[in-house]
Amino acid sequence: MGSMMAAIDTAALVDWIRRFRDVIAEKREWLTELDSAIGDADHGANMARGMDAVVAKLDSAVPPTVDELLKTVGMTLVSSVGGASGPLYGTLFLRMGMAAGTVDELDAAGLAASLRAGLDGIVARGKAEAGDKTMFDAMAPAVDALDAAIAGGADLAAATAAAADAAAAGRDATEPLVARKGRASYLGERSAGHIDPGAASTTLLFEACLLYTSPSPRDS
Repeated sequence: MGSMMAAIDTAALVDWIRRFRDVIAEKREWLTELDSAIGDADHGANMARGMDAVVAKLDSAVPPTVDELLKTVGMTLVSSVGGASGPLYGTLFLRMGMAAGTVDELDAAGLAASLRAGLDGIVARGKAEAGDKTMFDAMAPAVDALDAAIAGGADLAAATAAAADAAAAGRDATEPLVARKGRASYLGERSAGHIDPGAASTTLLFEACLLYTSPSPRDS
């Protein structure tokens, strides 16, 4: 138990990616509903197609190092996901891979640093800020919470639980916002009253990580 919680190796990362694919498939209609309210109703389908392509790629061969694995995920998403989410999620995983380097596992601090690099990549690519009603609104608080938990001495399971909670709170906080970026911004005030689909799928990414790092529910 202890060693499993101390670091995430490539097999564990693949497991996380698979769980993300599964939960995207499970929540596909919900993501589509969210996107049909303020976007072009394709976020669920795009993400499902992209994650299916990623898992198919990993089924054929799993790269031996963390950086190659994450870069493979990123490149596959860029090439297989339409809309704005492909380049953004692709950038997230590409930057995570670049930050991770040629290692075969990431400890909690390494995972946090990779996710921070991924977040910076999303900001550079999409120019989003807090309150713009984008995936940034779930991702930024999640990465901040992960950093804070690790700085406070939390293990990987507790830290990813804190990150998932923060992502969900950030996602829910997008509901009253007026979108300032992307397709939803064309709606102006009418974009208020709906959760951002990108923030919703980002929260699923952190919840999928949580499923992996804490196999049994536990009270923190």
